Amino acid sequence: MAVTFSNLHTESGLKSLDEFLSGKSYVSGNKLSKDDIKVYAAVLKNPGDTFPNVSKWYNSVSSQLATSFPGKAVGVGFGGQSAPAESAKAEAADDDDDLDLFGDETEEEKKAAEEREASKKPAKKKESGKSSVLMDVKPWDDETDMKKLEEAVRSIEMPGLLWGASKLVAVGYGIKKLQIMLTIVDDLVSVDTLIEEQLTVEPRNEYIQSCDIVAFNKI
Repeated sequence: MAVTFSNLHTESGLKSLDEFLSGKSYVSGNKLSKDDIKVYAAVLKNPGDTFPNVSKWYNSVSSQLATSFPGKAVGVGFGGQSAPAESAKAEAADDDDDLDLFGDETEEEKKAAEEREASKKPAKKKESGKSSVLMDVKPWDDETDMKKLEEAVRSIEMPGLLWGASKLVAVGYGIKKLQIMLTIVDDLVSVDTLIEEQLTVEPRNEYIQSCDIVAFNKI
C-alpha cells in the first residue's frame, strides 16, 4: 500500500496512513529513516484519537527526533497548529512518486532497481548528492508576524535549494516557531552558511531570532 505526500493533510490520506500503520512497528528498528522524517513533516499535526495508529506513530517520531539530535532538538515541541495545505503540496512537488512507508525492499525490487540503473546511459558527470533537512526557525517574541517570517524564509532562492512543507509549532508563552523542510544539493548549498549569511542577517533578522537544524538526512 502506498501513501502520497499530497494527501497526508486530508482525512482520506490520514485514514490510508492509519490503516497502513495498523499492526506495524511505528519506527522501524527504533531508528528514524528519511521516510519517517519526510512523512512526519507532511502530516501537519497529530490527528489524535481519530486516527490512533497515526497518532502513536507521530508521537514515536517526535520522541525519536528529540533524543536522536541532542543539543539541536532541545525545546522542540511536536504538534501545534497546522500550516496551509499548500505547504504540504510543496513537498509533494519535490517527490511526486508514491512512497512505500517503512517497507523493506524485496529481492525483486532490488533486482528491478539494478536493471533500471544498468539500462541507463553512463552520465558524463556524477550527480551531486542531496540532503533532506528539517529546520526550526524561531521568532523574537509572540508579537512577531509569523506569516511574514515564513515569507522571509521562502524568499531565499539559490541553485540547489528547494523549500518544502512547513508548520507552526507552539513552544510556550504564546510563542510559535516555524518548522520547515528543505532539500539541498550538497555541493551547492551549505545549511550552516544559509543560516549564518541569509536567515539571521538583515533584513530577515527583523523576524528571525535563530535557526536550529532538527534533522539532516542524505537522500
